[in-house]
Amino acid sequence: MRHRHRIPNDIRMQVKLLLSLLGVIVLLSACSLGGTSAGAGAGVRAGTKETPTKQVSDAQVVIGLSLDTLEEERWKKDRDLFKAAVEGLGAEVDVQAANGDDAKQIAQAENMISRGVDVLVVVPHNAEAGAAIVAKAHQAGIQVISYDRLILNANVDLYISFDNEKAGELQARAIVSKVPKGNYVLIEGADTDNNAHMFKKGQMKVLKPFVDRGDIRIVYDQFTKEWIPANARANMEEALKANHHDIDAVIAANDGTAGGVIAALAAQQMASIIPVSGMDAELAAAQRIVEGTQTMTVYKPIPKLAEAAADLAVRMAKGEKVSTDKTVFNKKIDVPAILLEPIAVDRMNIDATIIADGFHRRADIYRTE
Repeated sequence: MRHRHRIPNDIRMQVKLLLSLLGVIVLLSACSLGGTSAGAGAGVRAGTKETPTKQVSDAQVVIGLSLDTLEEERWKKDRDLFKAAVEGLGAEVDVQAANGDDAKQIAQAENMISRGVDVLVVVPHNAEAGAAIVAKAHQAGIQVISYDRLILNANVDLYISFDNEKAGELQARAIVSKVPKGNYVLIEGADTDNNAHMFKKGQMKVLKPFVDRGDIRIVYDQFTKEWIPANARANMEEALKANHHDIDAVIAANDGTAGGVIAALAAQQMASIIPVSGMDAELAAAQRIVEGTQTMTVYKPIPKLAEAAADLAVRMAKGEKVSTDKTVFNKKIDVPAILLEPIAVDRMNIDATIIADGFHRRADIYRTE
């Protein structure tokens, strides 16, 4: 990692303004001489998509990271890994977390834009509301990377995540392998999060043939407001009551919702009896897996995601072109996308995956200390 003194924001902004004014003078001079001036460096290209971006030197690069929340273990890991990776590339990071507040996230993003970040990386709380951030950033000539969660109805420059549809498939396959027939409960994520819909789409790819044959009956299907575990628990309690406890399996969208589900089951002495899925490989979930109350989680190697996003953000800030071989439609455009592979983790492969990768310590998972 290259060490350097951080330049105060006010001085950096003055330098950038001066450079911009000099650029205008050069452009006007070139035009008066009948010449032409090349445009700013292009950002991501996928097919015919080309997004302009400004070029900056290594010493000027500042990447903004706008997070939905830091209240979940998962996002603290993303923040720390992303920050370390960006700094390792000689750039700086400006991090803000909105704690699930759309207005606050937009205000924080506007603040980073006004301070002159070169690229803005966004984990949107609300997929639709995030479009306002993209519009404001583009007005300032700043490109936007949608990180892990896709921003909808906006001209997003790049989307980097895991294959979230496949993640949903992994969840459903794991539970169906345990319970190929019976009453299923679906405890999904936040309706405002596009990922939650992608997870469900993947789940239903697996479940539909079983449902069509009458082997599986989906007796309760509900999104979880704000992804809050307490809301997931309330949903599960409602599902148990509505079905007189006649439940055979639960597909929970992530480890937080799984925790809420398992708490509801435990209150009825049903934990460890009903298979429950999860996602994100949180420590508490890994502990529940080895204890037998949670069946599986979907492990997303976050270091790969954070490091790739950091590299792309810095490259885009420098005006480099970044190509992708995939796109994801966000209700407005086909967004250039990089999708990493998720991994199903259960009791059989937990040591070979999240422990071997150093994601969690074995002693912490097995509670041996």
